[in-house]
Amino acid sequence: MYRSKITGMGFHVPDIVLQNNDLKQWMDTSDKWIQERSGIKERHWVSEKEAASDLALVASKKAMAMAGIEASEIDLIVVATISPDYFFPGVANQLQSILGLRTVGTFDIKAACSGFIYGLSIADQFIRTGQHKTVMVVGTEAQSKFIDLSTRGRDMGVLFGDGSGAAILRRSDDESGVLSTHIHSEGADMKNLWMEAPGTSGKNWMNQKTIDNGVHHPFMNGREVFKNAVRRFPEVINEALEANNLSIGDIKLVIPHQANYRISQAVAKRLGVGMDVVYSNIHKYGNTTAASIPIALSEALDEGRIERGDHIILAAFGAGYTWASAAIRW
Repeated sequence: MYRSKITGMGFHVPDIVLQNNDLKQWMDTSDKWIQERSGIKERHWVSEKEAASDLALVASKKAMAMAGIEASEIDLIVVATISPDYFFPGVANQLQSILGLRTVGTFDIKAACSGFIYGLSIADQFIRTGQHKTVMVVGTEAQSKFIDLSTRGRDMGVLFGDGSGAAILRRSDDESGVLSTHIHSEGADMKNLWMEAPGTSGKNWMNQKTIDNGVHHPFMNGREVFKNAVRRFPEVINEALEANNLSIGDIKLVIPHQANYRISQAVAKRLGVGMDVVYSNIHKYGNTTAASIPIALSEALDEGRIERGDHIILAAFGAGYTWASAAIRW
């Protein structure tokens, strides 16, 4: 059985930057209120003409350049997103065409904030079994398009940013690679973090009542999400450690989904490590959902925080609920 490893990373965020105080034009909020509750100082939003695929394209090209591969070498594209350009088809299908790939398989997955690790897990399995040699995994979001920009929606509206991150996975020819992935979900709690419409449940297709009720915007029960996140993050990180006979002291860097700085602090405390071990860049980008981890991983690499032979852990928790982790030897 083969092992997969990440050979290229790239990320891209749109040019429009909104500071916390810029949001006051739409809602009753302040820089102090947002920073105290989330650690966010600013976020990037797409323009009216940009969409998730536009961000994904730039990130994908950067990842391909780092990996030193051509489009013709990619065997599969997996895109994690909950804000695709269209209801269907998926962003992965668009990338296949835009990048000029062969008629390879492509699909989107909708695992929200855990989406990139879910995609990494899928790519790893295809490479381990020998079916594919090179897989591109992308997390891309343009959530500013559908957040509720009003005081009613500020609990969600102040959190989200847009962006994309991409990874190229190939067969490993050395000791480096993805050691294990661990994915979970608990659908009974999905209504604590969800977007009810549009959908085909019978009452949630787009109509005036849907719009008036505001159920076409994301909703979050912040207290319940926080409580579950600080439980599941350490749980799934320890699962990855135990699966590979590692201790937290063996880990150079934990790269969690950038949901909330307070959550990251709570996770670090439960793991018994400092914030120098738990990577954070939420202050610059906000919560970019499926793009969060690949953006953070790309930046950590650019900053020299990860070197060859280091063990790192990726971990996420998000809507669904879904949660996941991956152990990697760089």
